[in-house]
Amino acid sequence: MRRTALVAGAARGVGALAARRLAAAAWDVVAVDTDEDGLAATALRSPNTHVRTCDITDPANVADILGVTGAVHRLVIAPPPSAAAPEPVLDEVMRGAFLGPAGLVRTALPGMLERGAGEVIVIVPSGASPAAAAASAAARAYVEALAAEQRGRGVAFRFASPPAGMPDRLVLDAIDRSLARPGEVRVAPGGTPGPLRLALRRPRGARASAPPR
Repeated sequence: MRRTALVAGAARGVGALAARRLAAAAWDVVAVDTDEDGLAATALRSPNTHVRTCDITDPANVADILGVTGAVHRLVIAPPPSAAAPEPVLDEVMRGAFLGPAGLVRTALPGMLERGAGEVIVIVPSGASPAAAAASAAARAYVEALAAEQRGRGVAFRFASPPAGMPDRLVLDAIDRSLARPGEVRVAPGGTPGPLRLALRRPRGARASAPPR
């Protein structure tokens, strides 16, 4: 069985790199974003990457995308950083970095639970503003609560809140390593300073879940 990854926020940054890496690893990738030009660049010369314009803060858009995607074995959500401003509007930041991702997870998760396998990865930049910090904290708490609630049902959860300036490849490398072992993971020295915090919950003695082959 071919593995399918749904990557939200795939038009730029860490989301685009995640989509390209998965495609290179022979996953079928559904890359979604509101930026059509960015999506086209992500999917360039990648026949197994399928782009869809989607606003994940719109439940109808999310339902439509999942309706045509089918079974999702890995869900990666990487909303872009908040627009530069003296103080971003809290409602806008929470909608883009917490409510939208939470709604997408809530919609995709039942299929993973039914199959007893899957991975949910949420990457929310830590941000410097109080609004960005609040959104990141809310997203982390949500992922941790879901992971605790669904413990033992075969779905692995990860949350990353990389500091500003951390290279995208280091963020994804740390997440990939974390899928093979429990506990908190830090980026190895050599990149920009600062830890990458990964929050996860797994049953004691259980192995990391793997998508169906």
